[in-house]
Amino acid sequence: MAEAQQPPDASRLFVPASNHKPRILLLYGSLRERSYSRFLTWEAARLLQNFGAETRIFDPSGLPLPDGAPTDHPKVKELRDLSLWSEGQVWTSPERHGAISGVLKSQIDWIPLAVGSIRPTQGRTLAVMQVSGGSQSFNAVNQMRVLGRWMRMLTIPNQSSVAKAYQEFDPDGRMKPSSYYDRVVDVMEELVKFTLLTRDVSGYLTDRYSERKEDAEKFEARVKLKAI
Repeated sequence: MAEAQQPPDASRLFVPASNHKPRILLLYGSLRERSYSRFLTWEAARLLQNFGAETRIFDPSGLPLPDGAPTDHPKVKELRDLSLWSEGQVWTSPERHGAISGVLKSQIDWIPLAVGSIRPTQGRTLAVMQVSGGSQSFNAVNQMRVLGRWMRMLTIPNQSSVAKAYQEFDPDGRMKPSSYYDRVVDVMEELVKFTLLTRDVSGYLTDRYSERKEDAEKFEARVKLKAI
C-alpha cells in the first residue's frame, strides 16, 4: 500500500526532551556466590548513577525456566515490569562453552516481543558485556548483539569483554583499575548518551512500513466487514 510508505521526516526527530533520569535495567547471567558477571553489573550500575541515570538490577535467583511457570509468576512479572520501566538495558554474561549463560538466556526468553500492543524491548538502548575465565573472547557479546536485534533494541557500538575476570576484581567485588575498567566506563557513558538521544523518539525510529501496511490492511478488512 503506497499510503503506508512515508518518507522519513527529520522534524519528528526533534521533540521536547524528557527531564527525568534515564532509566536503565541491568541483567546478569550467573547465580554463583562470587559471580563476576554480577560484580561487573554492580560496577556498571555505579557508573551509570554517576552519569545521571536511575538503575535497577534484576536478581535472577528464583526465576523459573522459560515456559516452566505461568506468566503471572512473581519473578516473571517483576522482570517484565522492569523491562517496561526501562529506557535502556545492560546485559552481562559469563562466557560458558563459547556462549552466553543459560541464566541470562532465560531472562531474555521470558521477556516477550509483544504484550498486546506493548513491546517491552523495542526501541530501548542496549549495552552488552561479558566476563571470561580465560583469554579475551567476544562470543558472548556477539550472541547478545544478535538477541538485541531480535528484540528490536538499539545496541550501542561499544562493548566490554573482561578476560581472566578472577584477576580483575578485589575481595569485595570491586573492579580494579585497568584498561578493562576504562572500557566499562566508556560503554556506560556511551549508553547514557545514546539513551538520551533516542528515548523520546524511539517510537518513530522503530516505526516500520511493513507494520503500517499490515495495520492498514486490517482496517480495510474491518471496514469491508461492516459494509456487508
